[in-house]
Amino acid sequence: MTELRLGYLYGIAAYLCWGFFPLYWRLLRPTSPLEVLAHRIVWSVVFVALLLAALRNLGFLRSLLRRPRTLAGIFLAAVLIAVNWGTYIYGVDTERVVETALGYFITPLVAVLLGVTMLGERLRAAQWVALGLGGVAVVVLTVDYGRLPYLALLLAASFATYSLVKKQLKLPAAEGLLVESAALALPAAGYLGWLAWSSELTLGQVSTGHTVLLILAGAVTAIPLLLFAGAANRLPLSTLGLLQYLAPILQLACGVLIFHEPMPPARIAGFVLVWLALVAFTLDALRQTRRRATRPPASAVVEVPAPR
Repeated sequence: MTELRLGYLYGIAAYLCWGFFPLYWRLLRPTSPLEVLAHRIVWSVVFVALLLAALRNLGFLRSLLRRPRTLAGIFLAAVLIAVNWGTYIYGVDTERVVETALGYFITPLVAVLLGVTMLGERLRAAQWVALGLGGVAVVVLTVDYGRLPYLALLLAASFATYSLVKKQLKLPAAEGLLVESAALALPAAGYLGWLAWSSELTLGQVSTGHTVLLILAGAVTAIPLLLFAGAANRLPLSTLGLLQYLAPILQLACGVLIFHEPMPPARIAGFVLVWLALVAFTLDALRQTRRRATRPPASAVVEVPAPR
């Protein structure tokens, strides 16, 4: 199997896992979203630590301790991903899977907005169109819901900001997940201990299958991330950008077809506007990728190098 085909296999597998996440988190009822989040953090640390120990790759921890700025960035990333995980689990538990899918559809648009506000990037015309359509979609969905789609906006904002922080940290997937989860493991374990002390912990109290599913939350969290890392090392960024829409499409399908969440005409119109925004965004990204690919290499330029 070629590296490119292996990259597609890893990428599709990762996004299939993320796309069917609603089915898994719904199986964890009657555990509260906050307890599920705590289990997800604690068991992620256990799973990834065992994996890295098996690979004999724990030495990176010593070098991190000598980089306080990196540690501060990791702690910020940990808080952001905890907010994202907790919001998503809450959305699934409260039967708002469609709204959570919307959050991951608009994440690329929020990422572009962050590029403008945080990094001083200048938008191209197609990106302005995409952001405009996304803004109109939020207005339409706000009217439909009778409130701001705050779960979707919180998911998009937390994950886009998390991606920005992670891009600057440049940590490998498994090592990054271990340190981020470890940063939150103490409060998460403390919360689980408090639940146990107050006889409210559901671990081991519902059924054997339920207990196993809670423990496996760590592996379920880590495996798609590791698959994604394998895809990212083998596929062009433009291909990954297209594959990323597979997860929210599957999440939307779970919400509508499996959980039978309502999709009134106004909500459909809002999603259509989001999809049009993503079409404009994706076509612009593909055009820019092709333009860079057709530029001559630096060695072929005589006087002035081709602008980046």
